[in-house]
Amino acid sequence: MNSKIAAILGALIADSATLGLHWIYDPNRIAEIEKLKGLVFLQPDASHYEGVKGYFAHSAKNSGESTGYGEVCLLMLQHLVKYGEFRRTEYQTDFREHFGLGGTYVGYVDSPTRMTLQTLLPLEPKRFPKESGADDDQFLSLAGLPSVVAANTDNLEVLMSKIDEIVRVTNNNDLAVAAARCSGAVLFRILNGSSMEAALNGSLEFAGNKLRPLLEQVLAIQTLDNIKIAEKFGSACHVAEGLPVIFHIAKCIPDYQTAIEVNIRTGGDNCGRAIILGSILAAHMVQQKRSIFPIPLEWMIRYKRILDASDACLKL
Repeated sequence: MNSKIAAILGALIADSATLGLHWIYDPNRIAEIEKLKGLVFLQPDASHYEGVKGYFAHSAKNSGESTGYGEVCLLMLQHLVKYGEFRRTEYQTDFREHFGLGGTYVGYVDSPTRMTLQTLLPLEPKRFPKESGADDDQFLSLAGLPSVVAANTDNLEVLMSKIDEIVRVTNNNDLAVAAARCSGAVLFRILNGSSMEAALNGSLEFAGNKLRPLLEQVLAIQTLDNIKIAEKFGSACHVAEGLPVIFHIAKCIPDYQTAIEVNIRTGGDNCGRAIILGSILAAHMVQQKRSIFPIPLEWMIRYKRILDASDACLKL
């Protein structure tokens, strides 16, 4: 497995592995469930959410499937394979057809997806606005990044411009764009051979005035304390809450499986965080020659779209 494929599959499989415990905001409840049933690839179960802060969104999902984040990640990969590059109008059409009425997606639709569809559904493709997304800074803004970065590892300046255009399709929000540029820069540097520490620190120039001081705070912490970090910065769907948690786990844990498990135990929007965390950890392990196969084989075969995703990766 090369590092680009690892970056994409690492994101998709992390999202799927996390699905069953998505949006439980009580780490103690997650710990109780883990003792009884395990942690990864659990069947979504409404009883897990009873009596604690959380939101049961995945009643229509089965273990091994993806959240909406994972669906966007795979959709972007397939779009880039189909066209050989990002084409905005065609991607907006793909997005509308997949998530809109009569589309193939079945599951929870978050706010930026819903508002983007409201913009696109009434229009002919030639009238799609360039910035069709919601004024929203949630994690959907980062979901398409792994394949975008993997397909554009030659020029960081060009990549930053592409990310701006891509993010505003669904999240027309400056903070969302800054988070995506920062996250994309981390993965770009890892795919070009940087250490994790160098990649994380080197991305700060793209983080913007709001995110940068938050990320600098977590990068100064030397030992893992994911629960306290999530309590301090937040564990919900907004990038200013989740990105510091991603940076903290990525800095402190060099192993893909362990990092994803820690992220699940942290709670909240762990699937939103899983896309970027899984991508950079898997790519880093391959790039630094720590493992040819950073993703556990058992996890790979439990992801229901593994054949579709692997085939598309080989064509990217």
